[in-house]
Amino acid sequence: MTKDTGHNHLSSADRTRRTYRLELQRAVANGILESAGSTFLLLIALRAFQAGAIPKALVASGGSAGLMLTPLVVSQVARMGVPAAVAASRIALVGSVVFLVMAILPELPVFVFGSVITMAAASSSIPLITQVYQENYPEDKRGKLFSHAVMIRIGTAALFSEVAGRLLSHDMSLYRWLLVVFSLAFLFAANRLSHCPSTRLTEEGGSHPFRAMRYARDDRLFRDTLISWMLMGFANLMMLPLRVEYLANEKYSLQLDPRQIALLVGVIPNVARLVMSQVWGWLFDRMNFFLLRVVLNIGFAIGILTFFMSNSRVGLIVGAIVFGVSSAGGDVAWGLWVTKLAPPDRVADYMSVHTFLTGVRGVVAPLVAFNLAGQFSLGSLGMFSAMLILLSCLMLLPELKYGWRGRPTRAVPGQVSE
Repeated sequence: MTKDTGHNHLSSADRTRRTYRLELQRAVANGILESAGSTFLLLIALRAFQAGAIPKALVASGGSAGLMLTPLVVSQVARMGVPAAVAASRIALVGSVVFLVMAILPELPVFVFGSVITMAAASSSIPLITQVYQENYPEDKRGKLFSHAVMIRIGTAALFSEVAGRLLSHDMSLYRWLLVVFSLAFLFAANRLSHCPSTRLTEEGGSHPFRAMRYARDDRLFRDTLISWMLMGFANLMMLPLRVEYLANEKYSLQLDPRQIALLVGVIPNVARLVMSQVWGWLFDRMNFFLLRVVLNIGFAIGILTFFMSNSRVGLIVGAIVFGVSSAGGDVAWGLWVTKLAPPDRVADYMSVHTFLTGVRGVVAPLVAFNLAGQFSLGSLGMFSAMLILLSCLMLLPELKYGWRGRPTRAVPGQVSE
């Protein structure tokens, strides 16, 4: 079991209230940082530095690199005996410092590697925070409480995207001040995390950073879900950075200004996510999880096809809205699904496997995407991605019997789940 570290005096209800309040506050910083990873770092690389395919792919894959590190992060945090939220706070401080260095030294190599490190810092602590949710949020309200913070994050991301888009449209050289804002957002997030109730992770099972991978081997339901998610996630992550490329690169004849790009990539999808986030949180607590995942996957496929197979303003807006609606559900499902399959004290381990595989596809997908974009039309790549997503849906259909009302069979460590 996990070990308590100084919050024994708090009741379960008090832990829930404190975590909820701090997470609502941290969501503001998360929204600002999300806009960095989804829109502005790639836009700055393209417009301020005229970066080539490899630097753009590296910038786009920074968050995924952090996800690949999650097994190592979880094992090290368990070995050190540091409370999960405290460890996440220290990682956020690293991101804050690196963003400040990027603002002071405006050179392409510094910007590219700084982008990778900062976005890796943002994503590498996700299993630690998921463990906090497992410990502090009641199971029957977890999706609802999580979605409230997501709504604030999304609203902040939409608002900040609009403001920052206007700023860069006025003068692209002002991007350095944007990096300072990102640094301050990380600093605030670190402060909020440092006050969050959390426990130490168990070291049971050994100290090897990839020890958690055995759960994918031993738990068939977990393994099959991961394979399906790999297909869908690769398709989605391949097309995600190409949205900025499609709108900003003169090769595609759209050549929108930074404000218009921020509107289609940051503002419109996030407004749609904001409207739908609480609905998806409610459904996560009550709906067959695997059916929920199939519906979300179909939404992502429709959004990709609509966005990339139309060069009209209406098509781009509709594609952005559909993507945003699907992303709202994806936020909740991606962040909490392992709490439905994993034993309570193994949530961080299960999540580290999920995030590691997300990182693998997230690093590879942009490299594949930017290289294929030089050989095929983005419409063709969109069709290929939609086919992968359809295949992922077909893989989940046999698992529907395990996900009714969001309560699939619990996995037992070391035992194959059937």
